[in-house]
Amino acid sequence: MLELKGLTKSIRVEAEAGLSLLDIALKHNLDWGFSCTRGTCARCRCLVIEGGEFLEDVTDEEWDRLEPQEFDEGYRLGCQAVVKSADAAIKAENRTYF
Repeated sequence: MLELKGLTKSIRVEAEAGLSLLDIALKHNLDWGFSCTRGTCARCRCLVIEGGEFLEDVTDEEWDRLEPQEFDEGYRLGCQAVVKSADAAIKAENRTYF
């Protein structure tokens, strides 16, 4: 189960392996901030509150856009944070810089 919080609303949906948090948010019409979907704008930055272990490893795009302390705090880029398993339990909030 995924709990995703966008800019003004939240959803609870089944996890879908192989999709990014941004993909799932958009599929369910969640107001998740983004511009590019490629990891270059960092507008889709999110705080993974629970379940980070159910996401694929941090990508090169994320290393290029986020600071090391952000990873320590649980931040990822929604477009790069891909769900590993349909059994995942993840809670994340869209936290754009602007």
